[in-house]
Amino acid sequence: MARQLISSGSSFEEQIGYSRAVVEAGWVFVAGTTGYDYSTNRIPESVVAQCRNALATIDAALAAVGASLDDVVRVRYIVSDRDNWPDCWPIVREAFAKSRPAATMIEAGLQENAMKIEIEVTARLPQSARKPPAR
Repeated sequence: MARQLISSGSSFEEQIGYSRAVVEAGWVFVAGTTGYDYSTNRIPESVVAQCRNALATIDAALAAVGASLDDVVRVRYIVSDRDNWPDCWPIVREAFAKSRPAATMIEAGLQENAMKIEIEVTARLPQSARKPPAR
């Protein structure tokens, strides 16, 4: 299977030079995704709304290649303030209830001060979404 690049339409992808997701050899690598609402190009103030938006963007990227949050095997959460992290627990617990991926939380400065959370995932394409090798 050839490498496949997935875009969410974010202007950051072109400006910075990355893809929202890359599919390679049955794996889906989703870039760090922040809480922007790309329909308005705005970021909400609350970490909870940002977490929901980030997961929705990730889910859409996975769906574009036949995968879902249930196929995630690894997740990294980057928060600008670790005191905000517990507010996201119910949201991520629901999102990953089935897949229960290996997870890491890191506290770090993000690209813009308004950003409170960034989420990066790795997923395994379900067998039904994998294309047989070309002959």
